[in-house]
Amino acid sequence: MIRKLIPIALPVLALVGGAFGGDMLRAPADPPTHEAAAADDHAAPADDHAPAPDDHAAASDDHGGGDDHAAAGEDGWFTFPTQFFVPLVRQGDMGDLMIITLTLQTDGASLEALRKKEHALRDALLRQLLIHANTGGFDGNFTADRNLVVLRQELAKAATGVTDLPIKAVLIEDIARQQG
Repeated sequence: MIRKLIPIALPVLALVGGAFGGDMLRAPADPPTHEAAAADDHAAPADDHAPAPDDHAAASDDHGGGDDHAAAGEDGWFTFPTQFFVPLVRQGDMGDLMIITLTLQTDGASLEALRKKEHALRDALLRQLLIHANTGGFDGNFTADRNLVVLRQELAKAATGVTDLPIKAVLIEDIARQQG
């Protein structure tokens, strides 16, 4: 009888243990939003000597990072919400895959306009990444500083080619090569 129950009980126990472990490892809940913080401020007694809440610390929306409240003279950063996946094709076969996270440095006033141009910018940057991959740019030691400088310059040129917004630099946040 027990021999018949073990094949059924083991997967159930593994599922419960995995769910419990995943719940324990899950990131903490999101920090309170700006509206929730404002509601808390109204509920608490006013303190004339307390510093004003910092609007610059508010989290950005889901469509890219950056500081939404940056002044025109301050730098702003637009992080693409998803990574770039670049296949490395050699002799018709996809061997490896490059995974890259990019951020554009601009002025604070241009962040919203960059969000509206996200699809055109993503297309231009991915096109340039594919050209870089097909010309051997990710072969060998692709993380050498001189190779990354060339890649950043190519990406900046591609980004400025599709928009007249000021793009000061292209930042490579993450770069990894995954074996195919």
